[in-house]
Amino acid sequence: MGPGASPPHLALVSPSSTPKPAAAASLDHSTMEVNKDTTEPYLSSPIPAITARWWCKDTVAIVTGANKGIGFSMVKQLAQLGLIVILTARDVEKGKKAVELLKKQGLLVHFHPLDVSDPASIRTFALWFQKKLGVMDILINNAAVSFNDLYENSVDHAEIVIKTNFYGVKLLTEALLPMFRRSDSISRILNISSRLGSINKMRNPTMKEMLQNENLSAQQIEGMVDLFLENVKNGTWKNQGWPEIWTDYAVSKLALNAYSRVLAKQFEDFGLRVNCFCPGFTQTSMTGGKGTHTADDAAVVGARLALLPPGELSTGKFYVGFNPGIISKL
Repeated sequence: MGPGASPPHLALVSPSSTPKPAAAASLDHSTMEVNKDTTEPYLSSPIPAITARWWCKDTVAIVTGANKGIGFSMVKQLAQLGLIVILTARDVEKGKKAVELLKKQGLLVHFHPLDVSDPASIRTFALWFQKKLGVMDILINNAAVSFNDLYENSVDHAEIVIKTNFYGVKLLTEALLPMFRRSDSISRILNISSRLGSINKMRNPTMKEMLQNENLSAQQIEGMVDLFLENVKNGTWKNQGWPEIWTDYAVSKLALNAYSRVLAKQFEDFGLRVNCFCPGFTQTSMTGGKGTHTADDAAVVGARLALLPPGELSTGKFYVGFNPGIISKL
């Protein structure tokens, strides 16, 4: 491509062409609580032309849970744009097959197994990455689980859901923090989240007040999820004011959004930006293939957010797709 050419695939997305979710029931059907002062048009600026790119052939991105779905599609997008991409997956065989599929398309992608629910696996991955590349620019925390069908609300697997969707992200991020590159291009973390983790889903007034506190700490967030798991264990979770839809998943995303806010504030002056992205009701294995748009559609928007030019890159934001979307404070 010559100067001024649009990046492949990313050029397909604009506020006017982005798919709009139908009004039918979905995981993200409810209204989100938004600070009106921070609401702005969703991705209103045009997709950067090649001359506006800040990344280069040495830019490194890690995408977790990427053997399929949105994660796989995001790896593909980033690799097509010339980044060095590390694809991780819990299942070694599925991860290798995903990489082979991308290699057949002429893309160079590295693979290493990673089970974010296992601290030992996180340590092994961090050591491998430190020896393999040593520095990184982008971390996309995509790996997540849910064991409910669309209209179920069991908490039988609450512990593994919390361990994967919250603690896994937290432990992996903390293990990789020393390896983020310090540069003018700004390192960034994009956490794939959900509006089910919006603060207005929390019906417990004490917890809601805590989550809204500007001085919220990681320890308080851990205390919240530990209390939820204790409520699950003693069978009282239904009357404690926890979210009503996909409760264990929603609590895990509440914790993830809150932790992202804490990180964003902590590292704002150190060249690291932390944001969340809700891809909307996407056709993935988690939704049983139902949804208003494909994983490729969601990945195009996610990649655009991960690659925002430094001058456009905010921190502590919750991005919601698709158009008309919103950007709000976490």
